[in-house]
Amino acid sequence: MMTRAAYDCDVLVIGGGIVGLSTAYAITRTAPGTRVTVLEKEWGPARHQTGHNSGVIHSGIYYRPGSLKARYAVRGAAEMVDFCAEHGIAHAVTGKLIVATERSELPRLHALVQRGRQHGLPVRELGPAQIAQYEPQVHGIAAIRAGTTGVCDFAAVAARFAAEVNAAGGVIRYGAEVTAIDRRPWGVAVRTADGPVVRARVLVNCAGLHCDRVARLAGDDPGVRIVPFRGEYYELARPELVRGLVYPVPDPAFPFLGVHLTRGHDGGVHVGPNAVPALAREGYDWPVVRPRELADTLTWPGTWQIARRHWRYGAGEVRRSLSKRAFTTAVQRLLPEVTAADLRPAPAGVRAQAVLRDGTLVDDFLIREAPYTVHVLNAPSPAATASLPIGREVARRALLRAQGTGWRPPAVESGHCV
Repeated sequence: MMTRAAYDCDVLVIGGGIVGLSTAYAITRTAPGTRVTVLEKEWGPARHQTGHNSGVIHSGIYYRPGSLKARYAVRGAAEMVDFCAEHGIAHAVTGKLIVATERSELPRLHALVQRGRQHGLPVRELGPAQIAQYEPQVHGIAAIRAGTTGVCDFAAVAARFAAEVNAAGGVIRYGAEVTAIDRRPWGVAVRTADGPVVRARVLVNCAGLHCDRVARLAGDDPGVRIVPFRGEYYELARPELVRGLVYPVPDPAFPFLGVHLTRGHDGGVHVGPNAVPALAREGYDWPVVRPRELADTLTWPGTWQIARRHWRYGAGEVRRSLSKRAFTTAVQRLLPEVTAADLRPAPAGVRAQAVLRDGTLVDDFLIREAPYTVHVLNAPSPAATASLPIGREVARRALLRAQGTGWRPPAVESGHCV
């Protein structure tokens, strides 16, 4: 058995997005004195999914009762608002409208009402006149209002997690891309591109867009492949057209919520996203192609199953990506007054969507464990909303794994870790 001094840290987290940093933050609060190191390949936190989303604090209304997404989003939304308030991070609880524009959508809208009430959420049903009271420019035949939805600056939240980890004695290394993982009888040894080897009792994989690749580096079969989908946004040149958050009724066959309108914490209004296949895991535009990553996607059987089952839906998304006119037409279903001239290109995001071999899109958070490792293999939206409870759960699992190496929670005497 190795001595404590022989380890560089007790828990090593790969990934400096909001989930990885929340996990490190949770460990420092759950077991003060635990030595935590975070490795992030970029030169700062929140450079991918966390920093490329619409900033919505989701209520949890969409998610299946009993699922991790439902439980953690409902709980996490309230905790996120409190965290932002405590640390002076820009946020607002605005509520949102989910709007039906066709009669065929009404059954799905009513199902969302029931789901919201199952979750204990404040949900109000609206007719056209009531929709106009909230959003005068929005067209709809019926809607529901979810009162706990809000917006915040998730990149600032991640940065605060990082600051709290540093203040608690944790180490965050930026520019430290993981190139090799070796599982040993005593734990794991991880090599980074800049050379150093880090020895840890337990490895936590929160690598987001690269989480399945990191799992394979550790010698574990993730059972899924990350298939990247790019979400493209526009900014509304006339933000006065939208007061808050407006969403269409989602298609339950997909984990995407459709093109929606989001007034952010800064007062600007974002329109989008659509969802198109990305040609690289960090493919924020069509010209970004990484052949090895694209081959990784195309050789996964699940990718072709998705294409076979949903090609019509996918073709529509690609058309809206390539044609601003088609995208504008989609927006006009909710906001008839908008024109193509009102839409200004905004930065895109890439969703790390886990796909099973049979083509099933994993629709819940997915956390798997192996000797000395905990892998977070599916944590797209609403993971930012749910990051505090997700972080606590991953931290709990990691600390239990660490105990198998002889680690024990550090004793605390007179307020100091010993």
